[in-house]
Order: sequence, then structure tokens, then C-alpha cells
Amino acid sequence: MTRLFDEHVKRRVASLDGSWTFCTDRENKGECDGWYKSALCGRTVIVPSVWNTAEGLLEYEGVCWYEKSFYTEGGTLRLSFGAVMTYAKVYFDGEYLGDHYGGFTSFDFILNNVSKGNHRLTVRVDNSFDEDSIPQIMVDWYHYGGITRSVTCETLSGISILREKFDYKLSEDDAECSLTFEAYNAENHEICDTVRIFINNAVVLEKEITLPSGERRLITTEIFALKNVKLWSPDEPNLYSLKTETSHDDLYDRVGFRFIEVRDKAIYLNGKKIKLLGVNRHEDHPDFGMAFPPHLMQRDVDLILKANCNSIRGSHYPNSKIFIDMLDEAGITFWSEIPIWGVGFSPKTLGRKLIVERGLKMHEEMIWQYYNHPSIIIWGMHNEIDASSKEGYEMSRLYYNYLKKMGGNRIVTYAHYKYFTDISLEFCDVISINNYCGWYDYEGVQGFDDLLSKMDKRIKELGLDDKPRMITEYGAAALYGNHTHDCIPWSEEYQAKLICENMDKFFARPEYVGSYVWQFTDIRTAKEMGLNRARGFNNKGILNEYRKPKLAYDAVRDAYEKYGKE
Repeated sequence: MTRLFDEHVKRRVASLDGSWTFCTDRENKGECDGWYKSALCGRTVIVPSVWNTAEGLLEYEGVCWYEKSFYTEGGTLRLSFGAVMTYAKVYFDGEYLGDHYGGFTSFDFILNNVSKGNHRLTVRVDNSFDEDSIPQIMVDWYHYGGITRSVTCETLSGISILREKFDYKLSEDDAECSLTFEAYNAENHEICDTVRIFINNAVVLEKEITLPSGERRLITTEIFALKNVKLWSPDEPNLYSLKTETSHDDLYDRVGFRFIEVRDKAIYLNGKKIKLLGVNRHEDHPDFGMAFPPHLMQRDVDLILKANCNSIRGSHYPNSKIFIDMLDEAGITFWSEIPIWGVGFSPKTLGRKLIVERGLKMHEEMIWQYYNHPSIIIWGMHNEIDASSKEGYEMSRLYYNYLKKMGGNRIVTYAHYKYFTDISLEFCDVISINNYCGWYDYEGVQGFDDLLSKMDKRIKELGLDDKPRMITEYGAAALYGNHTHDCIPWSEEYQAKLICENMDKFFARPEYVGSYVWQFTDIRTAKEMGLNRARGFNNKGILNEYRKPKLAYDAVRDAYEKYGKE
């Protein structure tokens, strides 16, 4: 299941989830030995999944192979992968189709004139690291590998709609709209057809197009008006159905109308001030890794709503589209970013040409695939890089300008920790600060006042005092069930007390308009993070990895109820 609704009615879509043949390639010889040329020898696994949950493969990093035999009626096929961790090379009946780098966005291949019958789909998957990897090997989440989201085989016919971006400008209760879509001629001859666009099942535009055989073309429609639109917000998450249709094909999506802006040291949604009360959430579960089942996603949404949150930071990568569908419905705002994470990236690494290009490609894919979700109000460029370096500055400048130009009506920011040396804060609509006062450093929680005062001075020196601020990571680790009368570190009591004391410090300052507790649940983390991760987990969750609440969960719920009313 890839979305909360069917994206196609006319188009035939066959799921390739389920049983696949799987084998490891510890010596990395499969490509040279031509394993893709004939049926793969191995055992049966279920896709989507990560291989790390299998016996003996918990810490395996390297190459594995997957293969699926399936039947098709033939014609023009589109093979679509929801996500593969991290680098995929794809073969069809032994012929190389192409590759994709990056473990958190979808990709596809189109095949023409496929014969009716049985065919083999083979995927070489590599989750290893090198100097051009995103993320780098030093990263505070687990190094999973596998085909982690759904795989489908679509049959294309006529002029097919491959993707689309819905744009609009609001004027009181009305909207001026346009649609940019990619059309593809799946036939062996030129076609002229009419594209019809529907909003809530009513035709709003018709456009005639002609495409030669095999051509892909981006088309932007003329403006069309919608009257008396109902806005999307956390209180009223109004959604509209969008359908783009041709004679033989269709593409369904959902959109919402809302306007997010930053002014007067505040964030405004639809003209009203909003305080973002959130948690950082990893798409991770000890039994499923990053191949997270939808029914557990819904459970997370319910628990986050119960905690009086109105926002989630998808740390530190694009989450499943079906999860964002749930947020659209629930009225929870979302911060989506790419996995350029922190201390793993030295200034030299940040300046590497392939790193910069891969990061830009990840932003491009994230924008196209998530553009229509009204819940996404923030694009995150990167997290905790050395933004005091020349390389960090140039990366931030490039990504900020790209996201502002191409990303639609969104806030653009990055979470930083170089408090007094960061030279890149001009490339933020909101200044986002990560700090663990009371856990790692800065004189305990009593140091938060001093930190914020010095940050205010630094921001004024940079001429950025008009920007609002958020505390985007803070908290403490606690071992589930560890209680003490003395409120000492690693206890549930200490974690709950520290989080609330932190909130009291920064929410006392009106320019601080957002809070993202680190983090929603405990997560498995990479061995490279060293000995400060008890159990091999980052234990800062307000719930444990199985979603059992710590005292901090109730503390956050009560604090957000209070601060949400101010």
C-alpha cells in the first residue's frame, strides 16, 4: 500500500510486494559474475523489509541482491520503487535499466514493447559508505539496507500522466490555480488527446495536447479559478481531490489550500499566528526497521495527536507518502528534510562536488514527490553541518535558493548548533537551534538563559533580528522503567523534568515560536556513535521503541496543552 487512496483507476497497477528471492554478496562479486543474467539463487524474503532483521544480518553493510519473477500482459510498463536503501541498480530480464542513489525517495523506469509472459526483475542493493555517501557513516540512526517501500508494475497506455504539481495563489476565499504535469506517450505513434483536470470531481480545465511516440513533456496549464475554497489548517484540515485524466490514463492526488509566512518574528498560517508544538520522529521500529507498516504509522499519528502536538519534524529524511497522507488528514504540520546529517560531514566533505550534486538531486526529488501535501510547511536543507565553514555556507546558499524558487509556499530552514560561529543563518526563514542543555553541555538547564541571550546578541550582529526562532532539538535520554527518587540522569523523572524546564526557558521569549522535542520514540542507532548510546539505542524518546510511554510523554502533553493556549 503506497497511499491512503488509489492513485489510478484507469491505469492497471500490479503490486510486486511480497515474496522475493534474496542473497547477500559479501565479496561484492555478483555484478562481475553476472548474477543478474539468470535466476538468482537464494532464500525467500518479504518486500518491503530491511535485511537487518534477519538472523546474522543485523550489522551487515554492503551488497545484497533481490529478484522477483512476475507475469504481465506486456506493452509499456513502468516499474516504480517507493524506496531502496541506499544505492540500487535495476535489471529486467538480465538487461540493465539504470540506477538510483538515495534511500528515501521513489524512482521508476519505463519499458516499451514488453512481451506478454513471465519476466525477472533483479535489484542490486548497496547500503555501504564512502566519502561521497549521504548520509556519512557517522550518523545517529541505524544503517539499514533493503527494499524498504512498495514496488509496483504499472501498465501505461495512450498519453499517461507521470507526475504533477499543483500551484495556487489565495485571495480571500478564492484561489487562482495552475497544474504542472509530466505527460508521456506510451504508444508507438503520435497521439492527440484532451487532458481534463478535476477538483472534487468537477472539471475545472480541459487542455488538448499532442505528443510524438515515446516523448515525455512537462506542461503547465493556464490559470483557472476556484471560488470559496475552504482552507487547510490543524483545526480544519480541509482536503480537495485532484484528478488529471486522459482518454486512457489518470492520476489522483489530494491538495489543500493554505498560506504559510514568516513576519514580525512570528509564523503565520492563513493569516493567524501559529506556535509549532512538535516532536522529532524517525521512521523506525525494532521489528521492521525503516520498512514501517502503515497501521503502525497510524498509531504514531494517534499518539502524537494525543500529546497535543501540531507538528512533526521528519528527522532526518523524507518519510513515506502514506504517512504524510495521514498528516494531511489529521491536520499535523510536517518538516521534511534530506539526510545530510551533522558531524559526519567535514567541511572538506561538504565541498565535494558529488555530495553537493546528490544533495541537490535529493531536494529535487523531495519537492516533486511531496509538493502537493498541505501538511508540509517546512523544507529542511540539512542538519547540524559545519555552517561556520565556507563549504557549509555555499551548500546552504545553493539549497536555500533552490528550495525558495522551486519548493512552493514553504518555510526553508536548517537545524544548527554552531551557535556563535555560524555564518549561514541568512539562508533561513526561521532560525532553528539544536541544544541539549542539561544533558550534554552548556552548564545544565540553567545555561539555557545564557545561551539564548548570547544567541540573541549574535543574531542581532548578523542583522537577522527580524527572524523568529525555534528550538528544534532538546531533551535527555531515559531508560524505560528506570525510576528514581533522586531525579538523576537516565531516569524517567529526570527526562520529564528537564524537557519541561527547557520549554519554560525558551517559551518565556516571544520570538521562540516552535518546539521539537528530541524525540518521539527511542530508535536503534549506528555503532559508530560510540558508548553513549545505551542498549545500542538513542534513548531520548518520550516513548520507548515499542511506543510504551515514559513519564516525559505525559509531561510533554501537559506542557503543550498549556503553551498551545498562550
